[in-house]
Amino acid sequence: MSNPRDRRPRDPRGPGAAGRSGSRPSKRPQREPRRPASGARTGSGTGRRGTAREVRRGGERPRRTSAPPPPPPPLLRRTFQQGDPNKRIKIGGAIIVVILLLFAGRLTQIQGVDAERYAEAAANLRLQTIDIPTLRGQITDAAGNPFALSVEVRTVFVDPEEVEEEQRDQLVDELVSRFELDREEVGAKVDAAPSRYQVVAKRVSPGDWQDLRELGLSGVGAEVDYERVYPEETGAADLVGFVGSEGHGLEGLEGYLDSTLAGESGKRQVEVGNDGTQIPMAGGLVREPEPGQDVRLTLDRDLQWFVQQALAERVEELDAEGGSAIVTNTDQEILAMADYPSYSQNDIDATGPEEWSNGAVAETFEPGSTNKVITLAAALEEELTTPETVYTVPYTLQYYDQTFRNSTNNGTQRLTVNGIMAQSSNVGTIKIADQVKAGVLHSYMKDFGLGQPTGLALPGEESGVLTDPDDWWGTQLPSVSIGHGLSVNAAQMASVYATIANGGVRVEPRLIAGTVDTDGEFTPSEAPERTRIVSEDTADQLALMLEAVTSDEGTAPQARIEGYRVAGKTGTANRINPETGGYDGGGYTATFAGFAPADAPELVVQVVLHNPKDTYYGGEAAGPVFNDIMSFALKTMKVPPTDTEPPAIRLFEEEEDR
Repeated sequence: MSNPRDRRPRDPRGPGAAGRSGSRPSKRPQREPRRPASGARTGSGTGRRGTAREVRRGGERPRRTSAPPPPPPPLLRRTFQQGDPNKRIKIGGAIIVVILLLFAGRLTQIQGVDAERYAEAAANLRLQTIDIPTLRGQITDAAGNPFALSVEVRTVFVDPEEVEEEQRDQLVDELVSRFELDREEVGAKVDAAPSRYQVVAKRVSPGDWQDLRELGLSGVGAEVDYERVYPEETGAADLVGFVGSEGHGLEGLEGYLDSTLAGESGKRQVEVGNDGTQIPMAGGLVREPEPGQDVRLTLDRDLQWFVQQALAERVEELDAEGGSAIVTNTDQEILAMADYPSYSQNDIDATGPEEWSNGAVAETFEPGSTNKVITLAAALEEELTTPETVYTVPYTLQYYDQTFRNSTNNGTQRLTVNGIMAQSSNVGTIKIADQVKAGVLHSYMKDFGLGQPTGLALPGEESGVLTDPDDWWGTQLPSVSIGHGLSVNAAQMASVYATIANGGVRVEPRLIAGTVDTDGEFTPSEAPERTRIVSEDTADQLALMLEAVTSDEGTAPQARIEGYRVAGKTGTANRINPETGGYDGGGYTATFAGFAPADAPELVVQVVLHNPKDTYYGGEAAGPVFNDIMSFALKTMKVPPTDTEPPAIRLFEEEEDR
C-alpha cells in the first residue's frame, strides 16, 4: 500500500526533487509548483489550464496571480573525445626537423657556398676608398723657371694602439717640440685608443720627418702629400692664380689649366674604425696616382718681375687706381703680363677677388688716341690718303651737335698725315675718318681684334665693346675714330701694335708655349692663326708715323731710348663715372703702346694707368714707364742697338725736308 502524497512544496534543487537515491534523473526539467497566496488553502477542483481553483473562505473566488517565469534550462557542456597523443608528437617533430633543415641549409650557403662573397661584403662595410694625392704639374716660364710648383711633404700621424707605454712621454715631447704643437692636443691624440689613426702634423718636410723617424719611436708614421708653392717676387700672381685647400686651381692659369696640371689621384682602401678614423692598410692600393703635366709659358720670369715692379712704382707715384703692362714679341708671344694692385699667393686670406683679377684682360677702358693708328691704317690701306697728304686742321671742329677739340690749341695748322699722327690731332683724325666711313672703319677694327676675345682664353677676360656701325648715331664715327665710344682691354691694344710691328700680319696672341709630360717630353701648343690685316707697305708707313710720335715734335719724347729707334703712340681718354654713368668725375686713362727697334721691330710694350691723379696725359704719365720696361726688355732679350738713323719725314706743309 502506497504512502499518501506529501503535498508540501519541495525545492526542485534539493535531493528530493531528483528522486530516489540511485534512480535515473528525470530527462525533463521539473517545474516549480506555484506557491499559494498567503492565508489561502488549496482545493482539488480543476480550472483553466488544468490548475486547481482556489476558493476563499466565505465562498469568494480567489484573485488570479501571474505565474513566475520558468527557470532557465541548465547549460549543456560540450564533450570531447580524447585523441591520440603520438600522432601529435610525430607532426610536431616533423615541423621542427623541417625548420632545422632550413637553418642548416642557409648556414651551409653562408659559410660554405657564398662564404667569400659574404666575407667580402662584410669587409666592405669597414672599408673606404680614399684618394692618394698626386704631384701637380709646374707652371714655368719659357726657360723652365717655376712660377708655381708642388713640393713633397709629409702628413705625420700616430697609431695609439701601437704606442708603447714607456715611449709615450718621449713621443709627445718630440712631436710638440719639433712641430710646435699644443701639448694637450698631442697627448689626447696619442691616448686616443681604440683609434688607430690620429693626424698630428701636416706639411712636414721630408727631412724633418726623417729626423723624427730615426728616433725609432713606436706608433708614429707619415703619409706622402704635396704642397703648392709660389716663389716670391715673380710678379705673376694675377696671371698664374692659386689653388684651393683641396689642391684644385681656383684663379688664373691654375684654374684655367687645372685639368692639365692636376693629373689623376690614386685610390687606396682604408679600414674605418668604430670611431670613424681611417686605418691605413697594407696592400690596399687600388690605383697608382698619375702626376700632372707641367705647363710651359712664353713668359720670361726676370722680365715679368721687372715689369711688375716698374708698373707698381708708377701707379704708386701717380696715385693711380691701378694699371697693367704687357710685353710681347712680334709673333705675339707674351713675354710679360703684369697687373697692379696685386697680392701674394702665399697669403690669400689677406686679399679678395678684386686683387685676384687679372686687369690686363679683365678691365676694359676707352683706348683714346692709341686707337687712331687703326683709323689711319684703314685710310692708307684703302688708298684714301697718303702719309704726305696735307689737311687743314683747326683747333676745333663742329660735328652735328658736338664740338671736337685738339688737346692743345695751336690754332689752325696745315698738317700732313704724318703730322696728324705725331701731333695726335683729334680734328685731323676725324677728317680722315670722314673719308673712311663707318662701315670700313668698323671692319678694320674687327680685323685688328677689337670687340672680340683675344684668343688667350684667360679667366675673367672681357672682350670690350664695339657696336655695329648700323647703330652708330651722328657723332659716333668721329668719336670712335679717336678712341672714344668703344672699349678694349690692354691685351687687345697690344695686339694692334704687334700687328703693325709684324708687317701687317696679325698673329693670335699666345701665352702657353706647350706642356711637358712626366718623361720630360715637350709638346708645343698648336700654331696660332695668322691673318694679314694691312699690307707691308702700309705697316712700314705707320711705323714711321709712330716713330715721329717720340720725336721732339711728337707727343711722347719721354719714350725715346738711347741707342734704339722707338715707335709708339700716346693715349688719353675719359673714364666713365660709375655713379653717374657719364664722364664727369670719372677721371682719365693714360696709355702708351709702341715697339722697338722701329726699323726692325722685336718687342712690343703696352702700358695702361687707370685714373692717375698727378698727371694723366699718356705721354707724361705712361711714357716714362714704357721707357723703363722697354729698355729692360731689350737688354733681357738681347736685342742689339739700332744701327740706322730715322729718315726725315714731313709733318707740316711748309716743311720740305726734316
